[in-house]
Amino acid sequence: MAYSSTSESIEALAAEIGDKVYIDIANWHLYLQDAHLHTAIAEQIHPMLSGDLDQGRVEAVLEGISVKLGGGKQSVPLSKLIPDAGHKDLMDVLMEYQRNQ
Repeated sequence: MAYSSTSESIEALAAEIGDKVYIDIANWHLYLQDAHLHTAIAEQIHPMLSGDLDQGRVEAVLEGISVKLGGGKQSVPLSKLIPDAGHKDLMDVLMEYQRNQ
């Protein structure tokens, strides 16, 4: 799967992340694409895909993305809103994407 530009590659990665990973709030699943969070993740993680994929660095990216709740009354790191299964799904997406590059 070759992409003609970095931006196309990031968009493709963002689409994969957005379709497969969700946040869980009160047992409601909101996929990252619907929450408009998938591109921010892809932009930060994409450069990591040229080397060894490190789960700690991926977690640090998620920890650094702040999600506003209640109209901005509170912010929570994205990593806290993605269930454990979602973290695994994200790593699976990233490893698959890296293999296909």
